[in-house]
Amino acid sequence: MGPGVQEQGERVQENAASVSVDVLVPTCNRPAELAVTLAGLASQRNPTFGVIISDQSLEEPAWRHPAPAAMARVLQAQGRPVRLLRHLPRRGLAEHRQFMLDRSRAEKSLFLDDDVWMEPGALERMSDALDELQCGFVGMAPQGLSFLADRRPDQTAVFESWSGPVTPEVIRPGSPGFERWPLHSAANLSHLSADLHLQPGEWIPYRVAWLGGCTMYRREALNEAGGFRFWQHLPPEHSGEDVLAQWQVMEKYGGAGILPSGAVHLEAPTTITDRSVEAYERILKCGRTPATPEPREKETTEMNDTPNPIQIQKFLGGVDYPANRDTLVSTAKKSGADADVIHALESLPEKEYESPASVSKAVSDATK
Repeated sequence: MGPGVQEQGERVQENAASVSVDVLVPTCNRPAELAVTLAGLASQRNPTFGVIISDQSLEEPAWRHPAPAAMARVLQAQGRPVRLLRHLPRRGLAEHRQFMLDRSRAEKSLFLDDDVWMEPGALERMSDALDELQCGFVGMAPQGLSFLADRRPDQTAVFESWSGPVTPEVIRPGSPGFERWPLHSAANLSHLSADLHLQPGEWIPYRVAWLGGCTMYRREALNEAGGFRFWQHLPPEHSGEDVLAQWQVMEKYGGAGILPSGAVHLEAPTTITDRSVEAYERILKCGRTPATPEPREKETTEMNDTPNPIQIQKFLGGVDYPANRDTLVSTAKKSGADADVIHALESLPEKEYESPASVSKAVSDATK
């Protein structure tokens, strides 16, 4: 490791206080992917930024492996402050994000997943967009480029650009805004950007249900909306923490996606294998916000086992639409869906479903 790269974050370069953006990279058991993510950051020129990497690997932290260590040295040689942290024991995704947010001091905080590569200029485009739009967050949904030949017009049909100021929105399952979520699947945004004939340097904001993988917040807005402090009311194994945090920000300040997306998903296997608890479902069903905490024991007794549309869609990959109920059930079973998901699909009306969005709507309607 080169001079100035300090384990446990014992020392940060003096220019850390002057950066415009803190890039926060949570990581676990992904040294190869982390190296690619850091290489993408090394290609960014503006604005000034620092990098905080927090590792929760069970064995050696990823940033000690040769490739990530080399890229950390590259960033430092460019004058970027790099802070390497080790954060154990694991208390869940939300707690890890709050841990990193608490260590961010820049005006803007970019949460960047450890399996996302950013094209040159992407960081500057996001920062400029956040300055111009003055909303709570902007994001670039990572694209899976193995899907470039897979056009999904049923999913891109929900695309809607912001034609005026980005304003606050309330997003909940079953609301019109929630139905935007398939927009970020596969390579949908790559297809939209091509269809819109965007010129070099041109970008447009659009409405989102939420954004995962590459989201830049105004740090003050994220903190004022509660951050990820709801982690105390979640079991360690959960997902969807970014969805809930963004919904809280959107209700106060609004949020937007940015086209073109300069983020590419590495399409590596997920390290989050237990997704049985969705953070937003657990917290919102119990009527909780960070300002109105209740004991965890009471929270768990109030849970409902009905799966939400997002959980169900995770088991329906590869379905060729239109598809009937039997096809949906069969696909979910082959994908290892649990009994709750199978029951929800078997309870749907017997008819042809034209798209993932129509399945999600049917599931939402059935649970009302």
